[in-house]
Amino acid sequence: MSAAARQALTKNPKNAQADLWLARCFFELAEYDQAVVYAERTVDLQPSSSQAHLWLGRSYGLEAERAHSFLLARKVRREFETAVQLDPGNLAARRDLMEFYLEAPWALGGSRDKAQQQVESIAARDLVEGHLARAAFWQGLHQPLRAEAEYRAALELKPARVEPYFEIAEFYEKRGEAGEVEGALKAALLMQPLDPRLDYYRGVARVLDGGPFSEAEQFLKNYLSRAPVRSDFPSYAAAHEWLGRLYERSGRTRQAVEHYQMALRLDAHRREARQALARLHPDR
Repeated sequence: MSAAARQALTKNPKNAQADLWLARCFFELAEYDQAVVYAERTVDLQPSSSQAHLWLGRSYGLEAERAHSFLLARKVRREFETAVQLDPGNLAARRDLMEFYLEAPWALGGSRDKAQQQVESIAARDLVEGHLARAAFWQGLHQPLRAEAEYRAALELKPARVEPYFEIAEFYEKRGEAGEVEGALKAALLMQPLDPRLDYYRGVARVLDGGPFSEAEQFLKNYLSRAPVRSDFPSYAAAHEWLGRLYERSGRTRQAVEHYQMALRLDAHRREARQALARLHPDR
């Protein structure tokens, strides 16, 4: 937790920036109820802040999932819409609003047409982000080939930021395509060679490709040792699951079980890790 932010609030209880920082800290710690508290305080102090509404919407969203609350889920749409209204150029807010419209049921405000409108608004402001948003849109509709076409179009534009390359690498990770994961990383490696996400995806690519497992093991362990816990980074649970797959494929069953178990301790919803444990220990 941020001691500096708490100290700032002690000196000035109406410090909106400190409240927002604490909201984001609690969000990253997955303490979404506390994230909501501080994000609501930020919005009360700065009702015209697009970022404050964005983070309140995000906090409501994950707290709604945890608490299975339809009331909070309705608030998510309100906050994302407000964030976009306050700053039409806030592309992160538009992207989150697009995904909400796409994923939410009609009763909570979901709308494929509204989702597509947000995609077009994003594309009108930033070509790369437009392709990424359109790819996410097609993924949400279970049309991976259309999504892949958008990711390839984004790569052709040679994004100047590193994040698009990692988003594309994640897509190919899910599809199990080692060569495409590596291809997406080439520009990122040149732009930010010390970014810990490179270790994660390079390790994943080697597991998918069947080796070298020694390199995959080192990359994934490097990631676990130096990557921060962040919602926009691959989770530690995912890294442990990939280590489990690596050890299982190389016949090191005990170590595979340990890492699958660790993945589930960190995230009980990891279905493939649970299935792997059942496969390795069918009597349990």
